[in-house]
Amino acid sequence: MIDTAEKPADFVEALAKGLAILEAFDAAHPDMTLSEVARRVGLSPAAARRSLITLTSLGYVGQFRKRFHLKTEVMALGSGFHFSARIDAILRPELRSLVAQFGDAASVGTLSRGEVIYVAHYSVQKARRAMAHVGAKYPAYATSMGKVLLAALPRADLDTYLARYDPLPLTSATITDPDVLRAELTEVRAQGYATTADQLDYGITALAVPIRGADGTTIATLNTSGYTGKVTPAQLVEERLPDLRVTALTIEDELARFPRYSIHACLLKLHQEGDSHVPPM
Repeated sequence: MIDTAEKPADFVEALAKGLAILEAFDAAHPDMTLSEVARRVGLSPAAARRSLITLTSLGYVGQFRKRFHLKTEVMALGSGFHFSARIDAILRPELRSLVAQFGDAASVGTLSRGEVIYVAHYSVQKARRAMAHVGAKYPAYATSMGKVLLAALPRADLDTYLARYDPLPLTSATITDPDVLRAELTEVRAQGYATTADQLDYGITALAVPIRGADGTTIATLNTSGYTGKVTPAQLVEERLPDLRVTALTIEDELARFPRYSIHACLLKLHQEGDSHVPPM
């Protein structure tokens, strides 16, 4: 839903509506009717219709009968960030190194509007499950990376997030009690890492650590994951945590070497925009 709080004087409402519609499509909503789009974004059917007509004309949205879907052209919107921020040059070698050492998968993500956005990912996993790929978004409360990022929020922002906490129980292990989540995030903040097992999807066990900017602020997070049943959270901590932390420090050093328009600036901008307001769950 569009957050209309504190809009600047030159805020372009029509652009915001169009972007909100593009963000409304995800794995759970791959195609929607006009009414479903309007309801999900919080627009009137007439406003949603005008935006969908515009997006269809521009090639970002397609229509089959009465259902709308994203087209491949929408991928170009994110490719500018991916290449200008030098994602592959800085992050991918480190992720490949982790996967070469431990197998499984490794990712880097940042927080935006209560969700983790994957900005880099490398994997040798083949199982069918929740997909981790560049641009994927998942609820922060159900992921190891999300918990690291939530734990790093200023107290007031975290209070706002938890006050609105009404999660979808993605599995039987998903934390649905805000008090339980707060206690876990307090522990994450103290120990400097987070683990999850089967909270996003069955079969995913993961460990994440923060990636910090020059001022010590957490601007992103790095994780390693494996199959539940083959690895436990305790095993990840014992076997991978030291190397994961070293890799995070290496990434921090690499980010600091690049100029203003590098991935460091982009991640910092995403971090600042993402945690400055937390929308309803």
